[in-house]
Amino acid sequence: MMGLGWFELVVIFLIVLIVFGAGRLPEIGSGLGKGIMNFKKSLSETEKALKEGAAETKPEDVKEKEKSS
Repeated sequence: MMGLGWFELVVIFLIVLIVFGAGRLPEIGSGLGKGIMNFKKSLSETEKALKEGAAETKPEDVKEKEKSS
């Protein structure tokens, strides 16, 4: 995982625990999870829209647009 060993991960976790406290960690984890979920959702919606747009455009339509330009 990005060149980090278990010792580095433990140190990072302890620093986060000291800075934010044990009470805020569930809130931070929940917010991070929701952010990642929203990012994946928007990414899949964008891919779907691009595929639908490509399916709607026919090669003949592209050639006609190039000639008229």
